[in-house]
Amino acid sequence: MGGVGDGDSWADQEQGNGGGSRGGGGEAKRSEIYTYEAGWHIYAMNWSVRRDKKYRLAIASLLEQVTNRVEVVQLDEASGDIAPVLAFDHQYPPTKTMFIPDPHALRPDLLATSADHLRIWRIPSPDDADDDAAANNSNSGSVRCNGAPQPGVELRCELNGNRNSDYCGPLTSFDWNDADPRRISTSSIDTTCTIWDVEREAVDTQLIAHDKEVYDIAWGGAEVFASVSADGSVRVFDLRDKEHSTIIYESGSGGGGGGSNSGAGDGGAASPTPLVRLGWNKQDPRYMATIIMDSPKVVVLDIRYPTLPVVELHRHHAPVNAIAWAPHSSCHICTAGDDMQALIWDLSSMGTGSNGGGNGNGNAAAAAATEGGLDPILAYTAGAEIEQLQWSATQPDWVAIAFANKLQILRV
Repeated sequence: MGGVGDGDSWADQEQGNGGGSRGGGGEAKRSEIYTYEAGWHIYAMNWSVRRDKKYRLAIASLLEQVTNRVEVVQLDEASGDIAPVLAFDHQYPPTKTMFIPDPHALRPDLLATSADHLRIWRIPSPDDADDDAAANNSNSGSVRCNGAPQPGVELRCELNGNRNSDYCGPLTSFDWNDADPRRISTSSIDTTCTIWDVEREAVDTQLIAHDKEVYDIAWGGAEVFASVSADGSVRVFDLRDKEHSTIIYESGSGGGGGGSNSGAGDGGAASPTPLVRLGWNKQDPRYMATIIMDSPKVVVLDIRYPTLPVVELHRHHAPVNAIAWAPHSSCHICTAGDDMQALIWDLSSMGTGSNGGGNGNGNAAAAAATEGGLDPILAYTAGAEIEQLQWSATQPDWVAIAFANKLQILRV
């Protein structure tokens, strides 16, 4: 089901389109690409951050039925195969899946998923293999992987942010707080963002964050998070001042320019275009990036200069679906979309990064626009529209993409 991948490796865009592929020479070299083929269309996907679980990812199905599927898969470096190590049923298609941010394995091995509710799952350790209680747990699921029976995953908790009903607005996304792993933030189509204390299994804070559906959410620190919405805005919230938020950017009609107010005003003003994804630069939290619905453009923002993008990335030829900042560099970002391409960009010339001066951001963006825009430094072409993209935090040489029923991990 998994193995050395189909397709070429990254093409160096600085040597021209269609440039030489890395690792494409005749000499024996470790493969740059590994592919896993699932039995269903993959949507949600995420890397494990535990240093003792290298090359481990979680993937989830997108099936038009109630019962969906989650698999934890791992690359065997010796054989070059990606194989499932755990699988379980999930109610409704997960919109996101994410491992606990615990690189040193100081906490239980947890996996979170979002759909109708936020669910926290405990992944069994090898010590649980002979534990009959795990197999008999009513919330458990089990699978026979590689011919060996596996202990069941345990549903630790199922969290519903609607205190007045068993039903709540479907969750579009969530983020696990790196600085404080007790906290998970969720976004919902009911316009709210909810901060959960997962240790207490209780709501810490719930905010009406936007005027319309909230599509994505990201932490920028222990107390600060941001969200994007169908109302076309990026808003930043500080839990130390819950009564206020800061609008960092607002999309214009068709995704043009920032700072325009929604639909009111001089007769001809159109309503903003929804923003669907948000990525916060963990290496330099002054910067974030957002995706405009059905647009091939990626907007990079500096939170110190609201409404004015640092740069807009224009080299995709179809709508962009995913963005991921490099976990080890403040000025590199990867984007992927319906044009089947994953592109890596170097934004150091745009004022991002430790050597970039903030006051030059507007000038740099204007210069880039005048010169026709920034070009990516690397490009990879997949076999279908890329719906998901993740850059490994603990193995920064590796990027994972998902398209159709395939998961690929690519060496950068």
